[in-house]
Amino acid sequence: MALPRSLSHGLTPAEIEFLAENEMIEILPNFRVDTLDFISGSCGPFRPPGKTKTPLWLALALKKQQKCTIIPPSWLTVENLSQRLEEEESEGQFSELPYRYMEIAHLILESASEDVPRSENVRKLLKDLREVRQSKAREGLTALNPDYLQMDNLGLMEINEIRPFFGRAFDELRKLTPVEDPYASQSQDTYSNTGRSRSRSNFSQ
Repeated sequence: MALPRSLSHGLTPAEIEFLAENEMIEILPNFRVDTLDFISGSCGPFRPPGKTKTPLWLALALKKQQKCTIIPPSWLTVENLSQRLEEEESEGQFSELPYRYMEIAHLILESASEDVPRSENVRKLLKDLREVRQSKAREGLTALNPDYLQMDNLGLMEINEIRPFFGRAFDELRKLTPVEDPYASQSQDTYSNTGRSRSRSNFSQ
């Protein structure tokens, strides 16, 4: 969902993907070393055929050097995504997916599609999921009120895409909704009470 420049507030897709590269993922290394040390910390040990958890950015770098096989997350499978898509199409709420699912899936499929079983089917399911969820988000505009809107289980990329549209819609709704003056109702109550007191006083005389 491309945004006009005038609506492009917040992070860019590239910046969001950069943040997602810190997510941890499993790999199967094909080299042996105890640890690799970085400014952000140490990773390892790398001892094939054992699995190792590393940040996604390191997994992608090792994959580029043909030093590992990336193990896709359990949710990045045809079976799981098919189930999520079925839930999206049959239920009003958004199905549960990882907060950074779009970015992680894109990075892995771009650099290590051969490590993802039935990767083309996975790509199609992700595309279908995104379209259904975007449609739900647009429908959410009809449920807007000036104060509150709840949409659970949206991913960061999805939130970033719809934020400008919802922000503008909220602004327009606030302009159209009259603001209630609490002092006005308080004054009205005082006037009514005073009137009743005077009536009682006149009656007693």
